Amino acid sequence: MPLQIIRNDITKVECDAIVNAANSTLLGGGGVDGAIHRAAGKELLLECMKLGGCKVGEAKITKGYKLPCKYVIHTVGPKWKGGNNGERRLLEDCYNNSLKLAREYNCESVAFPLISSGVYGYPINEAFRVAVDCAAKFLMKNDMLVYIVVYNKNALATGSKLFADIAQYIDDNYVVEHTDFNYEQMRKNQCSMPLAETRFLNTEDNACGMEPPLSDVRAYSLKESAPCKQTDDIGSIIDNMIDESFSQMLLRKIDEKNMKDSECYKKANIDKRLFSKIRSNPDYKPSKPTVIAFCIALELPLDEAKEMLMKAGFALSHSNKFDIIVEYFIRHNNYNIFEINEALFAFDQSLLGSVN
Repeated sequence: MPLQIIRNDITKVECDAIVNAANSTLLGGGGVDGAIHRAAGKELLLECMKLGGCKVGEAKITKGYKLPCKYVIHTVGPKWKGGNNGERRLLEDCYNNSLKLAREYNCESVAFPLISSGVYGYPINEAFRVAVDCAAKFLMKNDMLVYIVVYNKNALATGSKLFADIAQYIDDNYVVEHTDFNYEQMRKNQCSMPLAETRFLNTEDNACGMEPPLSDVRAYSLKESAPCKQTDDIGSIIDNMIDESFSQMLLRKIDEKNMKDSECYKKANIDKRLFSKIRSNPDYKPSKPTVIAFCIALELPLDEAKEMLMKAGFALSHSNKFDIIVEYFIRHNNYNIFEINEALFAFDQSLLGSVN
């Protein structure tokens, strides 16, 4: 099952287990820890009192009590001391040990907060990266739905050069998309020509702000477009339209890349049950994020990605932020679907992959 990034209160996430960013006593505290204890009720504290605390990087499990989950996995994150004191390794231990516990207790879904990113001072973007990396590595060998719960998504983009570059790319392409180049060229030509030779559509179309001389107003005419070349061979048109479906193209690409099915759908952040539907039904109609997820998993260049999208009835557009962000990553040969989803999440867009 895939990794999902969601904005929510972790005490309200319905899943088999939620992870508590606890302190070493396991007896409650502030932030996420306090919120979980309050939502679970005093029974959680009574069980935690019997556990004898927890060391940094380790994890222990209790019942969920009044929470909408079966279990609470308690882990103690490291305090940030500049980044050169083993903080990343200890934070990785928190995620890895929590995921192992979830697997041991047969959990099909688990939700994590961004451990250590609160009062412990771990930079939120770096804490997020550790969470994603650990979960992604685990999911390549295990079937589980992993949520990373972000309470304030706007904090992720703070100080990120990647997000700044993406924002600039979006701005640049929005400008390109919404510029009428024919009009712009006409305007430039008018403004650069001598007044006596200037052609005007009419007074309202005068982009230079000049009144046309009455003695020399000339009608501006556009050349008629050349007629489209037509063919009487309807049969050949129909033959060209009958082509492989999205499902057939996907399976062919997987074979060409010498990939296993499981490798492909895991890299695409796609649930194996959905992949089975696609494999068994040549006429399956996927969603656009699902198609793009497979393009990313297969590491298709932009032209091939557009072709696969076309098979499913979609296209990339520069009037859509989602499409521009995806295009940015493909053009930069970055096919890490979790980094792409991080960016999509930060820009409030739909994420790649699916559990349906």
